[in-house]
Amino acid sequence: MLKKVLIANRGEIAVRVIRTCREMGIGTVAVYSELDRNALHVRLADEAYALGGQTAAESYLNTEAILDVIERSGADAVHPGYGFFSENTDFARAITSRGVTFIGPPPEAIEVMGDKISSRLAAEKAGVQGVPGRSQTLESFQEVIDFGNEFGWPVAIKAAFGGGGRGMKVVRSADEAEELLESAQREAQSYFGRSECYVERYLTWPRHVEMQVLADQHGNTLWLGERDCSAQRRHQKLIEESPAPNFPEKIRKAMGEAAVKVSKACGYVNAGTVEFLYQDNDFFFLEMNTRLQVEHPVTELVTGLDLVEWQLRIAAGEKLTFGQNDIERRGHSIEVRINAEDPSGGRFSPSPGTITRFDQPSGPGVRLDAGYAAGDTISQYYDNLIAKLVVWGDTREKARRRLLRAIEETVIEGVATTLPADVAILESEEFVKGEHSTKWVEEKLDLSNLKVALTPGVEVGDGTVRRDVTTEVNGRRIEVAMWLPEDAGGASASTAQKPRRAHHAGVIGSGSGKVTVPMQGTIVKVVAEVGQAVAAGDTIVILEAMKMENSVNAEKAGVVKQIMVAAGDSVGGGDVVAVVE
Repeated sequence: MLKKVLIANRGEIAVRVIRTCREMGIGTVAVYSELDRNALHVRLADEAYALGGQTAAESYLNTEAILDVIERSGADAVHPGYGFFSENTDFARAITSRGVTFIGPPPEAIEVMGDKISSRLAAEKAGVQGVPGRSQTLESFQEVIDFGNEFGWPVAIKAAFGGGGRGMKVVRSADEAEELLESAQREAQSYFGRSECYVERYLTWPRHVEMQVLADQHGNTLWLGERDCSAQRRHQKLIEESPAPNFPEKIRKAMGEAAVKVSKACGYVNAGTVEFLYQDNDFFFLEMNTRLQVEHPVTELVTGLDLVEWQLRIAAGEKLTFGQNDIERRGHSIEVRINAEDPSGGRFSPSPGTITRFDQPSGPGVRLDAGYAAGDTISQYYDNLIAKLVVWGDTREKARRRLLRAIEETVIEGVATTLPADVAILESEEFVKGEHSTKWVEEKLDLSNLKVALTPGVEVGDGTVRRDVTTEVNGRRIEVAMWLPEDAGGASASTAQKPRRAHHAGVIGSGSGKVTVPMQGTIVKVVAEVGQAVAAGDTIVILEAMKMENSVNAEKAGVVKQIMVAAGDSVGGGDVVAVVE
């Protein structure tokens, strides 16, 4: 068995791995950036080492710094988590070449499946049909236009070395091809360290159904069950569940067998996920994630298996102690991702900041995997996942109601979260019936009236600050909101945040000529020029925050008189970046 595992990651996945290691008597080593010096995963690990730097590139994507920590700590294994280096062949080889165990598949399998293009080719050789697309990297936006003209619009540009919706852009016409290819390449480079992209057909109303596989070093490859991850925004998952609703057993078995074929075709070992798009009782291979998925807990709750434990055991050379017919799937599990985003109006704008309060749910069938606690800060430089709230029930309906109850018990203040949108999804008729698709949240679900309530001590823009007060009236306990001057007594206003106004697609605000950024971040591109005539809603600059690109738009028509920023500049929420008159 392994003796000491270094977790080359941060946040809730690092915490998740640390906990299972501790239960198995395995020592843990955490690594951290300057911003994560006091993070939860650092506090929980047996040892912790500084990587230096603030951004992911300076820290968690710094191979030499991580290799140095392996040497200094004496770790005999590395768990990559997900994101960062989890699907990076060079990193895996750098680990194994030092005689250190990489807790994941062989580098050769990552090379085949980590590259989404070669994975399509491998699936085709295994007899598994993929989504129609081009199996080579894009050299220019003209190739996107040619593909769209041949197969029809829209088409999808995807990061060749990534997943999770990062670096994915939907191109609806030829006019968008150049801009969106550049954006996809920037996001892919930022999140995965590789900018290569490819293009494929964009299905009209698909469901995202993926199959969990587990393979040991002795030739045993099993499928554990599927997860439906169709509730998405910006091609990133919000809610996942297992088993998939309205999913025929015949299709389940066929998809599971297809996942095993794909896995064996690349010599896969350890835990992995084969993703499919399911539409009209047919499914298409999408990609294989050669790592642990964010949503793995729903599979754990319906199978009773600890996937991280089996990752560690398989990496240590152990053989699976059960076969395909031994796997039992009981009940239903649903997970919601709690992201630091403001879903008001369906915009899902990033919401970095410090968590001032975090009341966690409990009770039967409730599990919370969190990477933060009250007092921790969510940085603009990293992914915005705060925690995962997962429940289990005898039936899907019981699990749904249990999850709504657990969300009611969850209180997070200091940053906006996606929980209000999760409630809207869980209560919608389409979700209850299992009739939603990957496009449903953004195209059908009406979130226009959704407004996230301000938390105590948040400015409301008129010189007052909201304070939530608990009092008693005729012996009955009630909570009331009061709007008081900023200098009034009560809760400190030092953690106040200005209301968010923009979102990933840009918004038109009050008509001000001053173009301001809605959040802290980095300018990645200046689109407009001084002297240029613009219309209300035109993009002025593109801001990256929490690994997402956000268009910052003009709020009125006019001529650009000033541009105050350049690509690479860091800005804070409310900063003026341009003036339109």
